[in-house]
Amino acid sequence: MRRGTTIRNKHRASISAGHPPCAICGKPIDYTLHWPDPMCFVVDHIIPIAAGGPDTLANKQAAHNSCNRAKTDRLYAKNIIKKSATLA
Repeated sequence: MRRGTTIRNKHRASISAGHPPCAICGKPIDYTLHWPDPMCFVVDHIIPIAAGGPDTLANKQAAHNSCNRAKTDRLYAKNIIKKSATLA
């Protein structure tokens, strides 16, 4: 299934609205940075599309570009640990 930019942009706006920290490492995200900066905001699929995850808002979370790249299409990123106790 082809993913459209309208839905992607709505999901990005919804996820970034509260300026959450990176769901992978737990550190704050600087939402003023732009791609391809390693510390900029990107949307991560919790269960990757390549692993059968849906392209739904419930399967997406905020992440740093570098953390998302380290995770690639795995369910968990090696050597990246959430440091925030507030994240589930």
